[in-house]
Amino acid sequence: MINLSPSVSQLSSQEKRSLLAELLRKKAQSLSLPEIPAEYYQFNQFPEYLHLKQQQQELTALGLGNPFFRAQEGIANDQARIGGQDYINYATYNYLGMCGDPIVSQFAKEAIDRYGTSAGASRLLSGEKVIHQELEREIADFIGVEDSIVFVGGHATNVTTVGHLFGQHDLILHDALSHNSLMQGAVLSGATAIAFPHNDCQALERMLRERRHRYQRVLIIVEGVYSTDGDIANLPEFVEIKKRHKAFLMVDEAHSIGVLGKHGRGISEYFGINPHDVDLWMGTLSKSFASCGGYIAGSQALIEYLKYTAPGFVFSVGISPPNAASVIAAIRLLKTESKRVEQLHQRAQLFLTLAKDQGLNTGLSQDSPVIPIIVGDSWKSVQLSQNLFNRGINVPFMFYPSVPKNGARLRFFITCNHTEEQIRYTVDTLAEEVAKLPENH
Repeated sequence: MINLSPSVSQLSSQEKRSLLAELLRKKAQSLSLPEIPAEYYQFNQFPEYLHLKQQQQELTALGLGNPFFRAQEGIANDQARIGGQDYINYATYNYLGMCGDPIVSQFAKEAIDRYGTSAGASRLLSGEKVIHQELEREIADFIGVEDSIVFVGGHATNVTTVGHLFGQHDLILHDALSHNSLMQGAVLSGATAIAFPHNDCQALERMLRERRHRYQRVLIIVEGVYSTDGDIANLPEFVEIKKRHKAFLMVDEAHSIGVLGKHGRGISEYFGINPHDVDLWMGTLSKSFASCGGYIAGSQALIEYLKYTAPGFVFSVGISPPNAASVIAAIRLLKTESKRVEQLHQRAQLFLTLAKDQGLNTGLSQDSPVIPIIVGDSWKSVQLSQNLFNRGINVPFMFYPSVPKNGARLRFFITCNHTEEQIRYTVDTLAEEVAKLPENH
């Protein structure tokens, strides 16, 4: 019980509360609570943010301005309009020219008239549309497997699928050049995740011999076409390894579906293997198929389980009807116009051959429309990209951590709509600008 002096007891209730508050304040000060650094509760003081601002200042100091978030006007294809000026465009993965195709666009418009612009809910409960079922049948049939499931984002497809199917008693062995989305999925899963050297089947074999018996489920992850190097996984060997060690095999076909194979059916057609030999086919809808989202294709059991339990599907709205429609239209159009794939192969091979003839470093790229020009130094890649932009060529740069240190590059995405004249001008200009770069930054 607190004994109040006569003078205190005569205070009003409001005065007593004020006095108590002051006593508590002084008590808190006497405890000498440690001061919380601003970087722990203010976004603009995050060290990571300050590092970003420093990089932006360095770009400005080099006279390069901000090369990010350049707004393109209209449809981005072999050409892009930026700031009212036209550029030869290598910054889009509209490989087959489906984005902007009148037939694809019309089908999407009709889907809006029929279904509106949104699924309106999670498909599991009340967002399921007839067009969703139609889309997943088209994808499964195109790949040659039993069924498929479509997610609203490509990155989210990998994160939620890998993160959901595997856990702490499992092992994930992924190619060292695996995409960020696959890495994030592995982290989310809680499984032991280990990288094997890029496309090195022998190293993978050794790792499985040493480790397979310690784990329950084992997942091997490779990509159809690697998005920063443009080379292709040795799929037949990976299939043999996964069968031998009773593992699951996942192939990320973000940059290979619609691209590889005579008819664009992907890496299975490229190598002539049975699609059922791969457990999880993943692909994105934003590249060859002119839309947005991602899919997993495989056995009926796999897809049914994902549809009822995968967090990124169950707790997410379904893909929008016009996005679903554009994929359906693109796949059907591709089935009747495989010449697009043939022309894409020709244009990509022309670019690669000319670049090699000029002595440019194209890295590991082969048989794909992803062609890097490796310059090594990060700032050289930025400068080269800007110099090409000044000469009417739009191409993005990449540096660490997107690619290995000292592996900075420009990344050219070739489309079936690029002309031979555009490609020849680009490679000639590229060789001239590379030759102008200083030896050391």
